Amino acid sequence: MTTPTKRVLVAGANGYIGRAVARTLMRRGHEAIALVRTAHDVPSGCTILLVEATDASSLAAAWPDAPVDAVVSCLASRSGLAADADRVDYLANRNLLQTATRAGTNRIVLLSAICVQRPKLAFQHAKLRFEAELAASGVDYTIVRPTAFFKSLSGQVERVRAGKAFLVFGDGTQTACKPIGETDLAEFIADCLDDPAARNRVLPIGGPGEAITPRQQGELLFELTGMPSQFRRVPVAMFRAASAVLSPLGKLSAAAAAKAELARIAHYYATESMLVWNESTGRYDEAATPGVGKETLRDHYTRILREGLTGQELGEQKLF
Repeated sequence: MTTPTKRVLVAGANGYIGRAVARTLMRRGHEAIALVRTAHDVPSGCTILLVEATDASSLAAAWPDAPVDAVVSCLASRSGLAADADRVDYLANRNLLQTATRAGTNRIVLLSAICVQRPKLAFQHAKLRFEAELAASGVDYTIVRPTAFFKSLSGQVERVRAGKAFLVFGDGTQTACKPIGETDLAEFIADCLDDPAARNRVLPIGGPGEAITPRQQGELLFELTGMPSQFRRVPVAMFRAASAVLSPLGKLSAAAAAKAELARIAHYYATESMLVWNESTGRYDEAATPGVGKETLRDHYTRILREGLTGQELGEQKLF
C-alpha cells in the first residue's frame, strides 16, 4: 500500500539538515513547504514560505490556507549564545507550535540535540524548555536528538591535506560520538512522520558503526590522505580559564559575556561525548546509542576529499 502524500512544513528548510529533510520528503512524493527567512539554499521544488518565525503575528498571517499534515522543525540558533538560543531554539519553535496547532496540525517532529541530556549551556536549556512545552501540548510529537553531524567533524580536512597536524583536546580520546550524515538523518526524520512507534517519544540517534574518538578521526584522515600522522594537543583547561576570566566582565560587557559563553561551549564539546548518557552508570553509553543509516564517516571523508567541502562548511560554528 502506498503511503498517502502529505503536506509537510519544514521550518529551517535552507539549513544543513532542513535541506536534506525537504529533499527526502519530496523524493518520497510529499509536498515540502519551506518556512525560511530567505529563499537562499532552499531545495528546488519546495513551496517557499518567507517569514520570520520569531514574529508570532507574521507567522500566523503567513501560514498556509490549505491544511498542513505535519511540521518538521529544524530551527536552531547559529551561535548558541543565550539571546540567540532564547529567540530561536525556544521562541521561534514555540510560535511554530502554537500557530500550527491553531491551524489544525497535530503532528510535529522536532530536531533537537543529544547534548541536552546533560545541560550546562544556555542553548541546551532553551531547547529543553521548548521540548517540555511540546511534550505537554497534546499534539503528536517526536523529538529527535542526533549525535554529531559529519559536518561538525569536517573542519580539519584541509589542515590534514595541507600537511598540518590534527588538533585534539587532551590526548584526543576523552570523548566519542557516533556521527551521522545529513541524508541518513533526514531519512530517519521522515520515517518518524509515519511510524507509530515514534509518536510521543524522545529518540536519540547516531550513525552506523562504532563510536569514534577525535584521535581516531584524525588517524582516519591521515590514512585517507596518505599524510604522515601528527597530532597537536590543545589544553582543555584554557577554555575554563577563559570563561573564569570573562564571566565577571560579562556583567559589564555584552561582548565579554558572549566570549565567556563561547568558551563554555568549547569546553563542553571538548569534554562531553555525543552518546546516550546512562544515569545508572554515570557514563556515556555507546551500546545504548542507536545507529541508523548507511554512510560512515570514512565514506564521508572519502567523498569530500574527492569532491570538496561544499555544503559541509561550518562557518561561524567552526572551532579550528
